Amino acid sequence: MDIAKLMKQAQQMQAGLAAKQEELSIQTVESSVGGGKVHVIATCSGDVLSIKIDPSVIDPNDVDFLEDLVLKGVQEAIAKGKEKAAAEMKKLTGGMGLPGF
Repeated sequence: MDIAKLMKQAQQMQAGLAAKQEELSIQTVESSVGGGKVHVIATCSGDVLSIKIDPSVIDPNDVDFLEDLVLKGVQEAIAKGKEKAAAEMKKLTGGMGLPGF
């Protein structure tokens, strides 16, 4: 076993992982809930970029419904981003299941 070669491969993989994480931090996913009444855009790193709400679901007498829709939309967008990030990382690591990725 050539330790120097193994270390070089590990460094290359680490650089590749860092580059992929940077790429994923700007890639976006979208979620639409409530029949398209609430639309959320987030990055694959979990940052919510925008929330669009159709005015027809804004009812001052039923704030709970709107809050639930927004929460569901955000949760769905973040879950999609995590799934996409996990799939991309799995491709890079060959499914080795490295901690923290």
